[in-house]
Amino acid sequence: MTIPESNPVVPMAPVLRAKKDSGLAIASLICGIAAWIIFPVVAAIAAVVTGHLAKKEIRESGGTVGGDGMALAGLLLGYIQLGLAVIGIILVILGLLLFSASGNGAFSNLTFLVSPLL
Repeated sequence: MTIPESNPVVPMAPVLRAKKDSGLAIASLICGIAAWIIFPVVAAIAAVVTGHLAKKEIRESGGTVGGDGMALAGLLLGYIQLGLAVIGIILVILGLLLFSASGNGAFSNLTFLVSPLL
């Protein structure tokens, strides 16, 4: 019986692991969609916060965590919804101010309620 002089080393193929998606990125996307369907302001704020946290997590993971596109989509949906909410609030306030200041508005006819108190 002979002893082999050397065993050939068989190189192993590198194991490719699939990137796992960030849970925060998924949450950001879900909150961004919910901001347009169910809870406009609350879900939009949640989408923005989780989106930024997800982007940070993905950046610091060294390429092992994915989901950058979902985080970006959640951020965009959240910021657009917040911007529209702010514009809507400004328009409502301006409308109320202009409507009541014109003298022909609904508030000008309420003087009969106040006059007996004077």
